[in-house]
Amino acid sequence: MSTVVQNEDSDYDIDVAVVFSKAALGNKGAQATRNMVANALRRKTKQFNAEPEVKTSCVRIKYADGYHIDFAVYRRYYDAENNCWIYEHAGADWTERELKGLTEWFKTQNEASSGKLRKVVRLSKMFCKSRDTWKNMPSGLLQTVLCDEKLQYSYDRIDELFYYTMKEIVDRLETDTSVVAPVDNSRVLTPRQSDTQKMTNWRNRLKSKLEDLDVLFKDDCTKQDALQAWYGFFNHDFWNEQVVESTNYSQSPTQFFKSVCSFADTEQFIEDLYPVNLCYSCRISCHVSGNGWRPKLLSEFLTMLRHYLPHNFEIRCVMEYTNCPQPYKILWKVKNVGPEAERRNQLRGQIVEKGKVIVEHSRFFGNHYIECFIIMNGICVAKTRVDIPIGR
Repeated sequence: MSTVVQNEDSDYDIDVAVVFSKAALGNKGAQATRNMVANALRRKTKQFNAEPEVKTSCVRIKYADGYHIDFAVYRRYYDAENNCWIYEHAGADWTERELKGLTEWFKTQNEASSGKLRKVVRLSKMFCKSRDTWKNMPSGLLQTVLCDEKLQYSYDRIDELFYYTMKEIVDRLETDTSVVAPVDNSRVLTPRQSDTQKMTNWRNRLKSKLEDLDVLFKDDCTKQDALQAWYGFFNHDFWNEQVVESTNYSQSPTQFFKSVCSFADTEQFIEDLYPVNLCYSCRISCHVSGNGWRPKLLSEFLTMLRHYLPHNFEIRCVMEYTNCPQPYKILWKVKNVGPEAERRNQLRGQIVEKGKVIVEHSRFFGNHYIECFIIMNGICVAKTRVDIPIGR
């Protein structure tokens, strides 16, 4: 498919199909056949970083050089009536598969999109690999199927094509995290709870980082802001290279670009910390004050002050209601959004326990937000959020 990507110093995988004759295997089951492959690899190859791992869908070996190979195991037999080979995959059991069907499907879809699908899939994979701390992200196959499903063909510019496709994927995953294969009789690709969790992780991390790109739509967005925002999204030094290019080749000799600023991406997601079952509700009040203004509801201030909060105002949030029975604990997340937060290394986003009240201050521009979570018996049972847009 030509969609393999690799971040520097990051693990990447190679997929290989191992096909046996069904007659040669006899009555050997799917699990026994995978075990046989693992034992053969264990005897014959010594470059492993770890022992071969027998997984449900493959046998995986990890090499010390930072990559792994997944051996997908198949058996085949000849169907004389239909004059074709039938392939069966060794998963939980033997199931019929189109061995080359997925690749053929992708090539067809990519050609129909004039190559746009491959570009978006590569960028999506780069995003999912962009942080070492991001575990349990969806496979390339799951990303590919949804990128195809939600591809925004009407956009030709690569940034717009990618951005709006990702927005559509977030909206889709808000209501449905299931994915079916475009071949193999539409088999379900997300049958397990762990698959659902991977799709949820993708949605939440993608949604959060897309918010950091809101600055791109501001009338006063500078090129430096844009480069910083995309750097924050992909966490990749490619954007520093663009700064150098802009500095060297700008038509305006007085134009000067600082390099993009690195930052500690400390954001946490509640789904990584607790199971989520939103069976209760909660409500927070948010009052702001400062510069001679008495405390007022945030909504009143935003109405009076052109929908943005000025700098150096106090923001006081109180969890004032929940129908969740006690005992429970209250957690808060304060996320500073945008390139200015990245430059100051103040993205924050950690989830902490602080009781019913949290006090913050409007220090720099961006579409920031505060989230509140109610935790009962080790489960997140309620959450709410207030957006806090701060002007320059």
